[in-house]
Amino acid sequence: MAKKGSFLFRTNDETLDALRRWAGDELRSVNSQLEFIVRRALLDAGRLGTPKDPDAQETDE
Repeated sequence: MAKKGSFLFRTNDETLDALRRWAGDELRSVNSQLEFIVRRALLDAGRLGTPKDPDAQETDE
């Protein structure tokens, strides 16, 4: 299993409450929900693995 890094995440109470509700709705911990959100954003932005829509990339053809 790959080693996981750790870091401190600070946010305001309103954001944290919303994150807790969202995580609870999806039966995840807040930490797992944050990891899910960040990973999905990185994939969508093409910064992790392959982009969601490979046809959206520009080609030199």
